Amino acid sequence: RDKAECERLVQDVFVEAYLSLKSYKARGPFPHWLNKIATRVGYKFWKERDKAGQVLPLEDFDAVEKNSDNQIDTGKAAEILHALLDRLPRADRLVLTLMYFEECGSEEIARRTGWSRFAVKMRASRARKKLKKIAEKEKIQEKLEWMR
Repeated sequence: RDKAECERLVQDVFVEAYLSLKSYKARGPFPHWLNKIATRVGYKFWKERDKAGQVLPLEDFDAVEKNSDNQIDTGKAAEILHALLDRLPRADRLVLTLMYFEECGSEEIARRTGWSRFAVKMRASRARKKLKKIAEKEKIQEKLEWMR
């Protein structure tokens, strides 16, 4: 969402990869190894942000309106979705981010996180329910009907 923040995270991933290059054993594909590092860096970022209490208030998104074609501005919708995801526990946020934003399957998520495939599916299901509950509580469910 914040370009400077994204650039910093990408830089952190490559610095971490460079520093960890000695530990790369070439048993698996290099992109998989790099993905694991990126996942760890992202998870650490969320953890630090949670501790700092940096969460956007959902009231900022009350002005979301549909355009003349009855469609929601995708940028604003993405901001709302990210604000909702910020309210989930880190592990739930991670599984949904990998599943829907990075389009990883449950097997790939299991490899990246070290969880079993069953745990990934269960966590994703529970995370979706929590996300829906948060949206209902914040009274923005009707604005997110397209999310079904």
